[in-house]
Amino acid sequence: MESGRDFVRATDSLNVLMTLWRNQKIRGWFYQLAALLLVALCVAILADNTLENMRTRGIQSGFGFLAQPAGFDISESLFGFESTQPYWKAFLTGLGNTLKVALVGIILTTILGVLLGVGRFSQNILIRGLCLTYVEIFRNVPLLLQLLMWYLLLVEFLPTAREAEPFLGMFLTKAGLTLPWFGDMPLKAGFGIKGGINVSPEFLALLLGLVIYTASYIAEIVRSGIASVPRGQHEAAMALGLSRTQSMRLIQLPQALRVIIPPLTNQYLNLTKNSSLAVAVGYPELVSIANTSLNQTGRAVECIAVIMAVYLTLSLLTSLLMNAYNRHAAIKER
Repeated sequence: MESGRDFVRATDSLNVLMTLWRNQKIRGWFYQLAALLLVALCVAILADNTLENMRTRGIQSGFGFLAQPAGFDISESLFGFESTQPYWKAFLTGLGNTLKVALVGIILTTILGVLLGVGRFSQNILIRGLCLTYVEIFRNVPLLLQLLMWYLLLVEFLPTAREAEPFLGMFLTKAGLTLPWFGDMPLKAGFGIKGGINVSPEFLALLLGLVIYTASYIAEIVRSGIASVPRGQHEAAMALGLSRTQSMRLIQLPQALRVIIPPLTNQYLNLTKNSSLAVAVGYPELVSIANTSLNQTGRAVECIAVIMAVYLTLSLLTSLLMNAYNRHAAIKER
């Protein structure tokens, strides 16, 4: 009799489990949990093997080195850096330099990319041809090669500070670009230029390379987004008496944003990640400083982990902001 009740309870439990398994939402959560556990297991095995190998070879590990003095100078810093300051401040300085070039690059590349993309629809055949030529040239030349080209042009063919002449209050020399800054105008003084704010040739080369390269991709994204808007929308704007510029600004571009923003986010992420190539032109961004720290301390795993964590965080934040903007810009249908 007791065995019969056990059989009934077991059958009821099995029926409950089968009912839960048929629920698509619960089944989805189960698959995600299983995938998460599998990834965690792989990471744990990898970390254990790495630590064991490091112990066997006598390699020190841990992030304690971040509190030690860096012992090297950084040529560019937003808030100043000295060699007596710890490694974590050196990494922070590199992050600041990365963010500086990424933020300025995203703004400039968006402006240039949109102008080029809209230019592909110009009625002027010369403008259309120039935009097409720009896209085909700079999109198909490797970024590293472009960075080296811009750096070579800046440091080899520009005049020295003594030979330079001002242009709109600015000086562009082998030492970089000197701009007016809060009313402080740059002036020639002896063998150099005093006043204003100076932008190094390394930063300029990296910024030029990233902006010109990424803008060629954004131009294609904008062109395809505008082309996806039904032609009837443009014809309706013409029928209402709007000019081509007004039609593009008020009718076509707002609708094209629906398909432009997602791939545009990818290009922003690419620009930020591609800034790691700055080591080729000597700009002290995060990867460059991490390489120096790695060579001095031998903490390869830790330095690479810092780089990966920073770029992952930057990518997630960029995606979060762009997704929020995408939801804001989406056309609300009733």
